[in-house]
Amino acid sequence: MDLKEIQNLIKFVAKSGASEVKLEMDDVKITIRTGSDSETTIVQQVPVQAAAPVVQSPAPAPAAALAPEAPAASAPASDDTKYVTVKSPIIGTFYRKPSPDKPVFVEVGTEVKEGDVLCVIEAMKLFNEIESEVSGKIVKVLVDDSSPVEFDQPLFLVDPS
Repeated sequence: MDLKEIQNLIKFVAKSGASEVKLEMDDVKITIRTGSDSETTIVQQVPVQAAAPVVQSPAPAPAAALAPEAPAASAPASDDTKYVTVKSPIIGTFYRKPSPDKPVFVEVGTEVKEGDVLCVIEAMKLFNEIESEVSGKIVKVLVDDSSPVEFDQPLFLVDPS
């Protein structure tokens, strides 16, 4: 089970309203608990010796929820092949400004250099600056301000030419 599948499982459990889900597979044991403040936490992820997978709570639904998302993630990449996609390195809340009273980091049409700050992502009360990986011009902002983002979610399209 890779990180993306675990993140999708956490998202699904949070939306489903289940208070706890335990999942045991060949090499991984995961317990996900949702608290009263709607935050989801992974309590354990340790290797186990059991050979047969044991699944508790809503098991078939997470597998069904994971399948449709894979094609959707690959579709945007094929549309804009000449652009470089800047993706989120973490899960959190996307902000275009350093603070509410400041201007946005970048707009469509802004020329950026490698290392320029494009946005911040808040994760667990920490604000992480997301820097440009390439020099070029911002072609499109793919995420609305103050919205949640997933790991590896496209944030910006940059024209490197």
